[in-house]
Amino acid sequence: MSSSSGNALIGFIFGAAVGVAAGLLFAPGPGDETRKTLKKKSREYSDELARQVNAKMDELKHYVGDMADDAREKVKNATPESLK
Repeated sequence: MSSSSGNALIGFIFGAAVGVAAGLLFAPGPGDETRKTLKKKSREYSDELARQVNAKMDELKHYVGDMADDAREKVKNATPESLK
């Protein structure tokens, strides 16, 4: 997982949320209806963000696990001569 792709994802989600919120706040509709729509959209974005964060966390766990396995294997196969 690269830092730039994570930042781009967060930026995209934040930008989309701000755009939706601004569109709804300036939309010509009754206040109650606008608030309900805004609440629904914010819940959808929150759920999507949580899903993506969980997916990235799983990806990171696998990456760290693979790195730990590689390190264990290298330590297991190390000889005193290779440590000099």
